[in-house]
Amino acid sequence: MFYHARNGSVRVGNSEMDYLSFGNGNKNLIMLPGLGDGLSTVKGMAPIFSVLYRAYAKEYTVYVFSRKNHLPEGCSTREMAKDQAAAMAALGIPKADILGISQGGMIAQYLAIDYPDFVGKLVLAVTCSKPNGILKQVVGAWMEMAAQGNYRGLMIDTAEKSYSESYLKKYRRLYPFLGKTGKPKNPERFLIQASSCIGHNAYAELDKIVCPALVIGGDCDKIVGTLAAPAIADRISGSELFIYHGLGHAAYEEAADFKSRVLDFLTD
Repeated sequence: MFYHARNGSVRVGNSEMDYLSFGNGNKNLIMLPGLGDGLSTVKGMAPIFSVLYRAYAKEYTVYVFSRKNHLPEGCSTREMAKDQAAAMAALGIPKADILGISQGGMIAQYLAIDYPDFVGKLVLAVTCSKPNGILKQVVGAWMEMAAQGNYRGLMIDTAEKSYSESYLKKYRRLYPFLGKTGKPKNPERFLIQASSCIGHNAYAELDKIVCPALVIGGDCDKIVGTLAAPAIADRISGSELFIYHGLGHAAYEEAADFKSRVLDFLTD
């Protein structure tokens, strides 16, 4: 029922890294989630992910990795890519197709730049390659909320910035229930990850990415902006670009064809 879903952790340096896996395909697909990972890792989430992303389970053995549980102060997205490569080596994953979403896409950029032999095909969704004013303003505001312990406000603002108005009209009634669980066990981890997003700048090195790449964006993205995806595609030779019209940062959740679009690219 749950596509051989299992939860796990792997030692990377002086910390554990939570991950999950599911599916029984002959190829490997690694999914790297966004900044929400700073609030809660994928620990215990294998059954849920296996159902949500079951479209990949036949073709792939799918892995979803969090960042390390304990990140050093000032840890960059490049260092997180180094951790990811170490986790792959420790688990005996010699090569994988990579789907990076938002901050996960930032890490995926450096994984493809610094460890090209580890990456088969690359999908970069709703992400950016260098700092911009929109990203700095939005993520900076989230950092202030987190520092103040205002996680309910953080979750509401994340939703408002991510989803389309038609989606929000259906789900705003759930806002009173957000943030009931209180602050995460390690709030500093969110701040470190958020800071790494603001400092991420792989733009000048994107031409080092040599694997096939698909870049996906939304023309209403209020977090990384609408120019981020085209800028990435322009720098990666031979890459494909697709923009969802009317959708923003949560296009990977809202677009009914997102999973099939990714799978078509990866298996073509």
